[in-house]
Amino acid sequence: MDIRFESILIVGSGLTGSVIAERIVNILGNKVLIIEKRNHIGGNCYDYKDENGIIVHKYGPHLFHTNYKEVWDYLSNFTEWRIYHHKVLAFVDGKKIPIPFNLNSLYEVFSPVLASRLEEKLLSKYKYGAEVPILELRKTDDQELQILASYIYEKIFVNYTAKQWGRKPEEIDPEVTARVPVVISKDNRYFTDKYQGVPKEGYTKIFKRMLAHPNIKILLNTDFKEVLKVDLESKKIYFLGQEFKGKVIFTGMIDELFDYKFEVLPYRSLDLIFETIDKEYFQEVAVITYPNDYDFTRITEFKHIHPAETKKTTILKEYPKSYEAGKDIPYYPVFAEEARERYNKYKELANKFDNLIIVGRLAEYRYYDMDDAVNRALEVFEEEIM
Repeated sequence: MDIRFESILIVGSGLTGSVIAERIVNILGNKVLIIEKRNHIGGNCYDYKDENGIIVHKYGPHLFHTNYKEVWDYLSNFTEWRIYHHKVLAFVDGKKIPIPFNLNSLYEVFSPVLASRLEEKLLSKYKYGAEVPILELRKTDDQELQILASYIYEKIFVNYTAKQWGRKPEEIDPEVTARVPVVISKDNRYFTDKYQGVPKEGYTKIFKRMLAHPNIKILLNTDFKEVLKVDLESKKIYFLGQEFKGKVIFTGMIDELFDYKFEVLPYRSLDLIFETIDKEYFQEVAVITYPNDYDFTRITEFKHIHPAETKKTTILKEYPKSYEAGKDIPYYPVFAEEARERYNKYKELANKFDNLIIVGRLAEYRYYDMDDAVNRALEVFEEEIM
């Protein structure tokens, strides 16, 4: 294999690895080798047309939204967008109510008189458009707002959190719990970012266009451990048995990179079950969550995201589960104090290698939205590679 030692090696072809690879070859002119464990590029953003002609997201729904104009403009080089504003309903006590819980949701679950009073109190306490974490709302002294907070906590939040994370909300980092706020507005959209949409031809086409360059070589179906070795004693990295002196950009699991020296970092995984339904549409919106009923957390219907001319529809049920290293896909880092401490030990190890850059959701043990992942990749390229 003709890989020059002044070349750059990237582990992972998801958003982070692909963005950095694209920048390197088009701005710097270097050669890049991408090592990818899966049989496709695109990481968890990978999508494809199923037997019904519907674009489905293989690893769960990905809805692009951002306030970063530079990120939107950058990705627009590789795709046209279908303007799409995501809406989510929660199935609670036989009703479907807007999520995140907002002022409209009040009137779905409480009497008009009580809902009106609660709306007035929320608007007097918080500014319109505010996003209030449910654990913060529970601390209120107002008795009626306490009733509201208890309802949201018990009916929408606590059981969903238990299913999703396998822990109580109080055991999860506020960075996660703050992602499920009470929204003081009548906007039923799940996201309120300035730019929202999905790629017209799907996400995979973005990756194909990003990586379509003669200076980029991709090894699919290749575990990095087959070709790469980090030597903790010498602080050197070896590729196919020879010292690799170019930069190594690692976007995979940092604990796996160092052979679980400080034990496995905790993640949550998912069982994803796709079903074809013999009807035009299965549900009212793309996603309906089931916080209290069933073992799955949500059902996604992809035809709402990518419309298709077909009398059938495709749905996806997500069943959260514990992560087992080497067997499951690590979808979500579990943000808890002991996990952060363990991660910091791995990061200290990584910092001892002069030519190693750790970046991305798994490598940095962070929950990045897609736009954050792109933004971070662009930052790392400019600050650490250029």
